[in-house]
Parts: sequence; C-alpha cells; structure tokens
Amino acid sequence: MRTSLLIGLFAISLTATVNAADDYVPGPDSKPQPGVPQGEVTKYSFDKSKIYPGTTREYWVYVPKQYDPATPACVMVFQDGLIYSATNVFNNLIARKEIPVIIGVFIKPGIVTSLSTNALDRFNRSYEYDGLGDDYARFLLEELLPDVAQKYNLSTNGNDRAIGGSSSGAIAAFTAAWEHPEAFTRVFSSIGTFVGLRGGNEYPTSIRQTEPKPIRVFLQDGSNDHNIYGGNWWLAAQEMLSALEFSGYEVNHVWGDGAHTQKHADAIFPDALRWLWKDYPAPVVAGKGSRQPLMDVLIPGEGWQVASAGHKSTDGPAANAAGEVFFCDPRDKAINKIGLDGKVSVFVANHPSASGLMFGPDGKLYACQFASKRIVSYDADGKETVIAEDAECNDLAVTYKGEIYFTDHKNKKVWFINARGEKRVVDESITFPNGIRLTPDQSLLLVSDTRGQFVYSFQIQPDGSLAQKQRFFHLHIADGSMQSGADGMAVDTHGWLYVTTELGVQICDQAGRVNGIIPKPQSAALSNIVFGGPNHDELYVTCRDKVFKRKTKAQGVLSFQAPIKPPTPKL
Repeated sequence: MRTSLLIGLFAISLTATVNAADDYVPGPDSKPQPGVPQGEVTKYSFDKSKIYPGTTREYWVYVPKQYDPATPACVMVFQDGLIYSATNVFNNLIARKEIPVIIGVFIKPGIVTSLSTNALDRFNRSYEYDGLGDDYARFLLEELLPDVAQKYNLSTNGNDRAIGGSSSGAIAAFTAAWEHPEAFTRVFSSIGTFVGLRGGNEYPTSIRQTEPKPIRVFLQDGSNDHNIYGGNWWLAAQEMLSALEFSGYEVNHVWGDGAHTQKHADAIFPDALRWLWKDYPAPVVAGKGSRQPLMDVLIPGEGWQVASAGHKSTDGPAANAAGEVFFCDPRDKAINKIGLDGKVSVFVANHPSASGLMFGPDGKLYACQFASKRIVSYDADGKETVIAEDAECNDLAVTYKGEIYFTDHKNKKVWFINARGEKRVVDESITFPNGIRLTPDQSLLLVSDTRGQFVYSFQIQPDGSLAQKQRFFHLHIADGSMQSGADGMAVDTHGWLYVTTELGVQICDQAGRVNGIIPKPQSAALSNIVFGGPNHDELYVTCRDKVFKRKTKAQGVLSFQAPIKPPTPKL
C-alpha cells in the first residue's frame, strides 16, 4: 500500500505493507538529532477559567533554544497535550530555519473534579472541543494564552500563530481559527471530528457559503477511520477538503488507509508543519480562486470599513436617490446623515427614539417613532409631518405609490397604510416580525422573524392586503442559539435578499436559499442594512455604536422608485 502527499514543490511518499494504522513510522525529523539545540518543556496547571468554570487542566510549554525574550515568538497551540513528537520536530526544523522560532503550548481538556470518591469527574473534552461557536477560542485568547504570556513573550499577530490537534482536538483547532482568523491563521487537523456530535457536520456547508477567511488548513485522515453513530470521519474529511477547495482556501491534505489513531499524523507532521509555515512571514491569502456565488457580490480586497463611530446606538439606515445614508441613534434620540463625501452630520436632533427609516416617492424620509407610537416623515429641512398615530412601529417599507407597510413586533402584527392614510392589519402571528422589505418588482412583501429561522414571503394583492404566506427564506442559526436573530433587510437588482442575522449578513437568492454569508465586522449584533453610495453599490450595516460599509459588485434597489423585474433565479 502506498499513499502520497504533494506539498509545495516537493513530494513525500509514505509506504506501508499490511495495516497502515500500525505501520506509519515517523522519520528522522521526529527524532532527536545530534548537534541540534534542544528546547525545554515545562509543565503548568490552570484552574482560573471563567468560560469553563470549575475546570482544572494541565498544560505544557515548549520553548526552543533559539527563543529570545526580547522578540515576540510565534506560537502553536495543541489540544490533548504533548502529541505528534512535536517538540523533536520543532527542535529539528527550527535549527534548520525551515520554520520560525515557535513556542508550543500543549493543553489538556478541562475536568471538573467530583466532590466525592464515589462520583465521576465531569470530563469537558467533547464539550470544549467538539462544540461550535467561539467559547474555546475565547478560553485560549482571554484566559490560557495570557497565562502563558506572563512567562513568555508571545506574538499576538494571527499570522504568527498556528493551532492543531487530533480527532476532537482537530475540530477544536479549526473552530478556533474559524471563529478568530485574526488570532490563528494556520491549522493542522488529524482525523478531525467533523461529524454530527455537536454540529461539526455543518462545517462543509458553512465553509461553502461564508466569505473566505485567511486560514491555511492541512488535513490528514485514513479510510479506516471511525464510521459510527456520529458519522463517517473519513468521508467528513473529504467533504471538508472539497468545501475548502471550492471556497478558495489554502488547503493541503494527505489521505491513507489508517484507523482513528495519531500514527499517520506523527509520520507526516514535519512536512505538514513545513507547508503550514511556507513563505512565512508572507500572510495567508483568503479566497483565491473561490467559486462561491458570494464572489458575484464581494470585491477582493474590499472589507468592512467604519463609516461612522462614537454613537450610543445605531439602527434603521436608509438611502436617498443620491446615495446619502441616514441612520438613527435611538439612545441619543437623533437621526444622522452620512454624506457622499463621508462626512457625518446630524439631520434631526432631539428626535423621539426611532428605529426604521425609509425614503418615499415624495423625497421625504419616513421614520418609526416607537417611543411616541407614531410614523412621521421629514422633508429636506427636517420639518416633521405625522403620518400615523397609535402605530407600534419597529420597521417600515414604503412603496413607489407612497403606501406603507410596517412591523409591530410587540403585538405580532404587520400593518398597511394606504395612500389615503388608512391603516389596517394585514398579518398577525409571526413570533417577532421585525425587518420588512419589498422585492424589486414590488409583487412580494418580505418580513423577518427575529426569534425564528425564516423570512416570511407574502404576495401583495391589488388592495394592499397580503396572501400566500410562506416561511420562505431558510436562514442559518448560530450554534447554541434558538433563533436566527434576523433583523433588517435589503434587496439588490438581481432580487437577492440581504438579511442581518446573528451570524452576519446572510444573502439569499429568490428561491429562498442562503447562497452566502458575510461575517459581521465586529462581534456585536447587526441591526439593519442598506445599499448606499453614488451608485448604490456600497453595503452599509448598523452595528451597535458604529456604522460600517463595504464596496460590492451588487447594486441596491430603492423601493420608492419604479419597480424592476429581476432575472429569473436558477432553480
């Protein structure tokens, strides 16, 4: 039996005869070599975690002989303690300058010690390692690594940091980098548990749909790996590789016929390490050659930029025909304007707390005043006109005819105001109706449900009433959450729907499928979204105390202008 691995410009051949799980043998790079400076390994313990309260754990720190305390050292974190003969590999490769000077941190999973000899300890390994979300990454970044940094000078630059592990430790490594690519850019995964234990089976889909992140990934697995109740580890590894390649990640792999052991990883670890650190200190490239539909929207190199900051809160962005963006600060009771020159000014001061904003065909800015239960409009000079009283309005949509739809999440209702100012309920029973938008052709009304998973679609009838209600747009939910957090929405000329959610901006095609996810510009929740700028191709999001923007290939639709019919979606 023979397996092969291509790394960079050289090839590695690994040969076995009977059972790969037993016959993979580490080479000389994994063994002490004469004349090579030997680093030191020191054992520590940690029991101060607030993220995993009550846990104790051991960890080891490898410090190479070449370490200079005056210079921040690169870092590589490993789960499950001392594995892969890593200290020998570090000694040999650092001495030959094939990798940079690296401090290795080898961490055991936490244990909550039982209070009685007749009771079991609580073993946190699966909870910490297999779970999605950023808890384990935060544990590393906020608790464990700062403890190490009290003793050693560690680089905090993500380009200088790698993370790896086997089995559940491998998915923990990938999750840490996935959640915080600014902190870890290089991942070594051996026999990774990307299966249905705690949601790891969802990664291939998430990778295919989420904006590529600057992570370099090395995968190892064997065809005799686990095939048990949680899934098939071997097939899952191939799904991960396919998804990473599809999305333009820097990814490499070696497959064999090994079982669920570390023996194959031990044998190939030195070459995997060389590949992970190749071209260092050049940064890891994100999304090169990505085939994601998201690339039809995003512009390479164009990320989120702060458009306005220093607010108490931000919400309800709306763009006028010129592309100027207006947004409210409900806690500061103000409506602000971002001009085409990027300058921010106050449009309306001392404004009763507002949330939703949108321009109408008369050129006026319509606003939900939720504190005073009114819908009002403002002319160019900021003069206010009351449109509706006794309106529990959270967000609103204004048609090209000047009609208004608005959501009332307090009473679980959607309301309609016709051109004569008459108000009536057109839907009720959505758990938390929030964002509300019209499709580009204005034939459908879309309503987000913050506490559910779907955006609802209604067909608009000639008299403004709604029919054919469906839970149409299927959103992704963050691990551990019971809701999508869907809030504000925007649409582009292709009929794609942009929804602010707990995961970021989820982009759906007209058939109701998520085609892409743009991660949030900061960890805080997104509240709303709009296309602005002179060509309406700049995506603005409100996010706690800031407004962010990024240039896109897409062009937004203004509902106060004449409807347009977008192209038919691929079904």
